[in-house]
Amino acid sequence: MYTQNTSIKNNDLLLHVNDNASKVIFIGCVILCLSPFVSPAIALLMGLVVAQLTGHPYMQLNHKATHLLLQVSVVGLGFGMSVHSALQAGKEGILFTIASITSTLVFGYFLGRWLKIEKKTSYLISTGTAICGGSAIAAISPVIKAEEKQISIALGCVFIFNSIALFVFPVIGHHFNLSQTQFGLWCAIAIHDTSSVVGAASKYGTHALEVATTVKLARALWIIPVAFMSTFIFKNKSKKISIPYFIGLFILAMVANTYIPAVSIVSPYIILIAKAGLTLTLFLIGAGLSRQVLVSVGFKPLLQGLVLWIAISATALYAVMHLA
Repeated sequence: MYTQNTSIKNNDLLLHVNDNASKVIFIGCVILCLSPFVSPAIALLMGLVVAQLTGHPYMQLNHKATHLLLQVSVVGLGFGMSVHSALQAGKEGILFTIASITSTLVFGYFLGRWLKIEKKTSYLISTGTAICGGSAIAAISPVIKAEEKQISIALGCVFIFNSIALFVFPVIGHHFNLSQTQFGLWCAIAIHDTSSVVGAASKYGTHALEVATTVKLARALWIIPVAFMSTFIFKNKSKKISIPYFIGLFILAMVANTYIPAVSIVSPYIILIAKAGLTLTLFLIGAGLSRQVLVSVGFKPLLQGLVLWIAISATALYAVMHLA
């Protein structure tokens, strides 16, 4: 997870309040998100509203907070999953993962050239859409030596469509009567970021959450080969690659939950904390989408992100309905 660090000018906000009032409002929303009364989708919406009305008073900390919270929350969710179910979900999702990542990267390359988008910006949008959203962008950007502006544009695209997916995907899933396995696979393939994948799947059902989380984290491991490939495409000899080590902790949590009976006693409490952490993560992501971020994206990169997202979503939906 990676969230843009940017300051928000007072004249960009719809409500002009002093710093103390802004902090009180923000902290109040954080407390609400940690309560059982706010769902992940509502938390994201709250964050978006706060970003436009009173702003994010702790924007300089947003990147580290969302990054850490998401990783801890995902590891916590591992305590509610079985190794056997995860292996089955991984087998079902591996072919979809390979096909979707490859086709998205290729299509994104040609689409970016056709729209005449700057090469690195287009590549970051494509990798973010293909693999795991902000995490992929954060891992790939130092490899290709991307500039801050290019990273910001790609992140803006990813987070805008993540926000939409969190609300739209469950509605579409129920409309087509997708099973929990089908919906979990679809989420993991078609939604960019792990936080929104987990948020959407958790609304659909427990098994959907298990399938979606497992397949998405397996998909995130593709950051490593794609990062190596990127060093040759952009001729960068430093090969600095950010490996998502928290996935190993997620696997250990699943193993402990499956094979250590004593863990099952505390697992329900860990899962509750993890879900609260995820809800707070989505609020922070929404709060980071200021008007500045939204405006900075630009029409052509947004169009590339939208076309890629619709293409992968429609193709994956057809695949899970007819091929899975």
